[in-house]
Amino acid sequence: MIAAFNRWWAGCAGCALALLLLATPALAVQPDEMLADPVLEARARAISREIRCPVCQGESIDDSNAPISRDLRIIIRERLVAGDTDREVVDYIVARYGEFVLFNPRPEGSNLILWLAGPVLFLVGVGVAVTAARRRKAPEATLSEAEEARLRELLKE
Repeated sequence: MIAAFNRWWAGCAGCALALLLLATPALAVQPDEMLADPVLEARARAISREIRCPVCQGESIDDSNAPISRDLRIIIRERLVAGDTDREVVDYIVARYGEFVLFNPRPEGSNLILWLAGPVLFLVGVGVAVTAARRRKAPEATLSEAEEARLRELLKE
């Protein structure tokens, strides 16, 4: 009986380990895409993490399995091998797909509105809160003659 339980337990542990290994996130970058030069590959991965997948929109092209993401990863690696700087590679991608593909839009041009809107609205909110707090005063308590007399009697007791 104990031997059967041990075999069952070993089988369950093996299944649990297999499921755990399958549950780890799979990166979309395929081995055939990777560059032989580790420095260039690291640069390509860093750029890929900053580019949004045009199909998935919530994932970087580094994490996406969409065909267009694969194409963009290959383009990035080709441009790096050709000698482009990181900025030139990003400019190349943005020229073809627009600023939308950047997870962090550049703080220039019309994107400046996006960068400044949050802090400006925060300061406006603080100003409104401070103004409202200053205007709100405790109402002055005025007692009638009868109430004052009653209060004096209560305080004497």
